[in-house]
Amino acid sequence: MKKFRPLLILSLCGLTLSAAAQTPEIPPPAASAADAVDLGKTVPTAESIAEGLFPDDKCKELEASGFKCMGFKPAIKYSLPATAFKVGSAELPPVLKKQLDVFADVLKTKKNSDRKVRVIGHADASGTPQANQALSIKRAESVRDYLVSKGTDPALLVIEGVGSKDLKNPAKPNADENRRVEIGRK
Repeated sequence: MKKFRPLLILSLCGLTLSAAAQTPEIPPPAASAADAVDLGKTVPTAESIAEGLFPDDKCKELEASGFKCMGFKPAIKYSLPATAFKVGSAELPPVLKKQLDVFADVLKTKKNSDRKVRVIGHADASGTPQANQALSIKRAESVRDYLVSKGTDPALLVIEGVGSKDLKNPAKPNADENRRVEIGRK
């Protein structure tokens, strides 16, 4: 048995390292939105969303397997997608629905959770501040309603609208990428 002990230790270390080294399979955040990962038109995997929104779950899995968790990455906020919404619209386009289906698959497993997920609506600067604020709330509500229709517990979701206060591309206030919804942990 002593011959296999170093191999066992290396195997366990490798297991721990591989679990800790996994990152969501998504592009890195854009420089102008350093606090959010822009999904663009890619459809992420459920595993990458689960790890991104709930990194503490991976730590709990390690501890349940007898490993000591030395901390975890902070939760990721996702920006959905840069050109999702038409000007003045809160209608969800098909590519956004495909992305939200993956989020719903993950979120519907989090029923009765005290952890909250924020859905933040954004607008470009093409309207008045009041109209942009109302539109950003409608966008967040559209995303929330879609996720709930796919099985997400409504108590898990908190919506917020920020109008055009947090532009992704401040150099071009009316640019498409400013019309978006972000999903992240509260």
